[in-house]
Amino acid sequence: MNIRPERTEDAAAIREILVAAFPSDAEADLVERLRRDHELALALVADDGGRLHGYAAFAKLVVDDGERVYRAVGLAPVAVTPLRQRLGIGGALIREAHGLLAARGIPLVFVLGDPNYYTRQGYDPDLALPFDCVYAGPYFMALRLNDSAPKSGKVRYPAAFDQLG
Repeated sequence: MNIRPERTEDAAAIREILVAAFPSDAEADLVERLRRDHELALALVADDGGRLHGYAAFAKLVVDDGERVYRAVGLAPVAVTPLRQRLGIGGALIREAHGLLAARGIPLVFVLGDPNYYTRQGYDPDLALPFDCVYAGPYFMALRLNDSAPKSGKVRYPAAFDQLG
């Protein structure tokens, strides 16, 4: 399985993965809005000989701590085709992305999801507690990628998230 950045020609296969992995088209539609609005910081696919089996997108976020505005990202969504789930593909996509994002100087990653899964990927619900966000709560988690990450502040997601049902 080769993990690589998404390409323009991957869009239809990515939509198929997202529609198959989630109960509605909401995540697929979100990704298309993020792409259209140029709000994806990073998007990776798991490619097995030209057939895509996984996808992870990281939206551009900002964190304003009252003194400074920081770049950050939000993992949304990550998906694996149903027949390939529980084989480590999602975790591999996330780990690869964390390395690439850290190399780009992104200090902080947020995610909204199942703590049982995302804590295994390094995310911490307690780290997200001091951040003010529309998604704040027990499923909102953060991962610090470097020491320049803010400790608190207001997290702003792109407008594409406003259309989630």
